Amino acid sequence: MHAAHCGVSAAWNDMLELLLALPFVLACIVLTVRRVPRSATAWLAGLAPLAGLLVLVALTPQVLNAGGVASSHAWIPQIGLGFSLRLDGLAWMFALMVLAIGGLVVMYAHYYLGEREDVPKFFGYLLLFMGAMLGLVVASNLLLLAVFWELTSISSFLLIGYWSHDREAREGARMALTITGAGGLALLGGVLLIGQVVGSYELDAVLAAGDAIRAAPTYPAILILVLLAVFTKSAQFPFHFWLPHAMAAPTPVSAYLHSATMVKAGVFLLVRLHPALSGTELFFYVVSGVGAITMLVGAWYAIFQHDLKGLLAYSTISHLGLITLLFGLSTPLAVVAGLFHILNHATFKASLFMAAGIIDHETGTRDMRRLGNLRKYLPWTSALAIIAALAMAGIPLLNGFLSKEMFFAQALEVGGSGLVRIAVTVAALLAGVFGVAYSLRFVHDTFLVRTEPKVDREIHEPPRFMKIPVEVLVVVCLAVGVVPAWTIAPVLAAAVRSVLGDATPYYSLALWHGVNLPLLMSLAGVIGGALLYFGLRRLFDLHAVVRRAFGRQVFRRQGLILLGVAREITFRLTDGGLQRSLWWVVIALLGTAIVPVLPAIGDALMRPGQPLPPVGWAVWALLVGGAIATVALHRERLLALIVVGAVGLGVSLVFVFLSAPDLALTQLLVETVTIVLMLLALNYLPQVSERSQTRARRIRDGVVAIAAGAGVAALAYALMTRPGGDTVASELLARSLPEGYGRNVVNVILVDFRGFDTLGEITVFGIAGLLVHALLRRARLMPDALPPDSPAALPMPATLSHLLFPLALAVSVYLFLRGHNEPGGGFIAGLVLAIPLLLQYVLLGSQYVESRLGFDYVRCIGIGLLIALVTGVAPMLLGYPFLTSGHVEPHLPLIGEVPLTSAAAFDLGVYLVVFGGSMLILSMMGTVKHAPPAAPAARPGVQ
Repeated sequence: MHAAHCGVSAAWNDMLELLLALPFVLACIVLTVRRVPRSATAWLAGLAPLAGLLVLVALTPQVLNAGGVASSHAWIPQIGLGFSLRLDGLAWMFALMVLAIGGLVVMYAHYYLGEREDVPKFFGYLLLFMGAMLGLVVASNLLLLAVFWELTSISSFLLIGYWSHDREAREGARMALTITGAGGLALLGGVLLIGQVVGSYELDAVLAAGDAIRAAPTYPAILILVLLAVFTKSAQFPFHFWLPHAMAAPTPVSAYLHSATMVKAGVFLLVRLHPALSGTELFFYVVSGVGAITMLVGAWYAIFQHDLKGLLAYSTISHLGLITLLFGLSTPLAVVAGLFHILNHATFKASLFMAAGIIDHETGTRDMRRLGNLRKYLPWTSALAIIAALAMAGIPLLNGFLSKEMFFAQALEVGGSGLVRIAVTVAALLAGVFGVAYSLRFVHDTFLVRTEPKVDREIHEPPRFMKIPVEVLVVVCLAVGVVPAWTIAPVLAAAVRSVLGDATPYYSLALWHGVNLPLLMSLAGVIGGALLYFGLRRLFDLHAVVRRAFGRQVFRRQGLILLGVAREITFRLTDGGLQRSLWWVVIALLGTAIVPVLPAIGDALMRPGQPLPPVGWAVWALLVGGAIATVALHRERLLALIVVGAVGLGVSLVFVFLSAPDLALTQLLVETVTIVLMLLALNYLPQVSERSQTRARRIRDGVVAIAAGAGVAALAYALMTRPGGDTVASELLARSLPEGYGRNVVNVILVDFRGFDTLGEITVFGIAGLLVHALLRRARLMPDALPPDSPAALPMPATLSHLLFPLALAVSVYLFLRGHNEPGGGFIAGLVLAIPLLLQYVLLGSQYVESRLGFDYVRCIGIGLLIALVTGVAPMLLGYPFLTSGHVEPHLPLIGEVPLTSAAAFDLGVYLVVFGGSMLILSMMGTVKHAPPAAPAARPGVQ
């Protein structure tokens, strides 16, 4: 019986992990499989939310009856980071919003996007954001939550800036990333402080330790840091200004980010940590105060917007302030009202944004000064938009009315002094008035005013399926408003129980509670909003009023100041020259790396060392001679490069002398590739460098160079002559074969013990190759220096280069296969394969090589990174930490035992990334259009 129970529990855990994995997997498929029809791409994208909803439906009985589903895997237990997931009532409610509205947005976007749009990129980014939001709501470890929090910021940046040709889109994306990214840093600080107080980052432990957190001396710092994250992500005052500028994104993005995802992430964090952080006066005054100010500022600014999406954006800010205010009040019924309004706002706001997108799609404008009387041209869309706007205004028989009445009731019952009660009540009433006013403007100026629209196209209803998402959401608004107990009550009850637990109060979702103060406040809000709107229209021309956010001006000014300061510091430090940059790097190395270990170096130099054999003295003489020749011949760039190559060869011999064949082989190959790269770079530089330094500067540089070289040499000597004992090296030697299943300790370190570092390094290397490709691909304007049919191409070297490739391929595969037990490995094998291709590029030209062999280096990098990542994730599916290595020895007929390790697959990823990245850089460097280097700008007084 116990075994059966464990099997069922494991099945629920697998389904929860599948729920999270679906958007990410589909995003990868959509971004890679690009040569398919638009409709197929949309179906692939829609499969993620549809399949996710099916999984969520399957998990619903566990959430409603058993309290939820949880899953946990070790990730980095040393720092308390675990891949822990939980689907309780709150996460279930948010996941339902994310997936349901996400599916409708995918359907809507298919018809909204133009024929020339990069549809796979759009849907890939959208699914990435969907997965990040799902990860945020189901994360059960605060560090993991912070990871997904940052991923939502990055993916929203990609979505907002999707139309990268538009300056407003680029600026809005940078602004959103800057503000929300800063909030993410604050969240990380708050999470670390919480972990110090609680002793764990697991959500169950944190929520159970609310009293300890509130009693801790660091509670004010914790609260402020967490609230900074909440306020920046959910656009609370004074960080609200980024949200209207995110309107430069495509309307499907706006509908998704402003209804169920991005801006709701902040209030989700607030309600998730509410049991642990609420209950203090500091929490009450800060959260309620900021929420009330945001609610009124957003509502007031919404009245004066001319852009439909701008009006909806400021109304979103106002409603987010309302939700924040409710959670700041902290009473159980206020929490219920806040959760209820989150659901209601998601439905009517998503439908309104989609309706605004339809209007823009059919008329070519969102400016209400150019619109009017659209009920004549778009009767069905107008009806849908009007119903959704009335729900936003809180009109009876619509969902917004119910949560607004609950809000008014909680505003009237707020605790505290009489002044606080009066302030909250007045703020609530003003919010109701302003909400009706901007809703009326949306409806009246767009659909009801008799002025004909000033557009240059024929207006007609959009395609049928483009309206279905709006219709579904409007039907939800009506159904919740008419029969809330049959529609929304189970969802709300599950979320409330997961937050309040035993403190869950009795509440009623009935349509009629009699004539009471909340009903009278609703009536006053409707009458006051109508009088305010039509009164403003009579007093002055609303179309002539322009309201711009002061925060945007401050943000721009600060950005310009920071760029100016950074530019000045950069110019003072580097002056545009590589030599000065290197000089500062060497100085920093001396100050931060050499100076702190001077005592240890001194002790090492005092210890007697072993005598150096003649071969060692010869290698040492080669290195010293190469270094002196480099200094003497540095003005003759080609000669200096040859001497530097000799020095690299000498370093390889040093590694051979020290019995490090892996390092020697790696150094030799890296030296070969680097020398060729520098030879290609010399093609764009003068053959002789000018003598521009003064005698004093040469002396200064000489002193710095000698100090740095002597320091590194002494440090190396100290490391190589230190006494033996229990060191990291001895431990790695002892654990390499039994735990890493390899005799080549260097390779085992790279792909097993330090595999996470290697994953980061190949990622950086691949990004560097892609950056070089992006920077230089437009410069490939000239034909190759030696095209295939050129008589200058030497036949004998070309023939040899053809013969070298299959030989190098065989050697490369051999080195790769033996790398786990003998000198070799993916890094070395990738460089070996790159060298003959590099010779063919130099001798025959890139056009010939690429047309003959057909290598796609960009795809090679992507496949390599994907293989390495999958190798790391696969153990997690079996319950092991990320990048855990496995080992099997199957018995094959005629062959016998064949040792296999999963690290070989990771090494294959390294192989592909190293080969693809190095060849991408070298091929681009060898074929760019020649341009003389620009002289650095002269600045008086800068030395």
